[in-house]
Amino acid sequence: MRAMELVAINRDGILAAQSGPLPEVTRSVIETTVQLYSRVGWCPPWIGYLAFEQDQWVGTCAFASPPKAGVVEIAYFTFPGLEGRGVATRMAERLVSMAKKFMPEVLVAAHTLPQESASTRILRKNGFVFAGPAIHAEDGQIWVWRHEPGGRGSLPEAR
Repeated sequence: MRAMELVAINRDGILAAQSGPLPEVTRSVIETTVQLYSRVGWCPPWIGYLAFEQDQWVGTCAFASPPKAGVVEIAYFTFPGLEGRGVATRMAERLVSMAKKFMPEVLVAAHTLPQESASTRILRKNGFVFAGPAIHAEDGQIWVWRHEPGGRGSLPEAR
């Protein structure tokens, strides 16, 4: 299998490189990413990416902003019809690797809805552990996860 390539979404919405036609879903992804840059800034490598693998666009992933207080948050989304194939797991793994390469001391975090899901399984596979619940300004109650090399993905207590 050819390795996943993360293609940067530049501040103007133009991709750093293009491999094949873009699926319709990427239009809204790129627009949303450019809007994010207007709020948090455009500071590579702490930006958004489209994921290309096996001759097709498979998803999108991003850093929510440049690191703040030594913490950077990741997010990922597998394009419809491609779920369940490990795409999000590989995107999360690539973001963690990228973050540690550029800033070895950074703590990589992620947020999920407060329930077991595909995303919580993806994070556990990538060495994230449950750090606790929190209230997010836009999403309300969330679970916070942090990457700990060798972490076993501890389980939140039943609610």
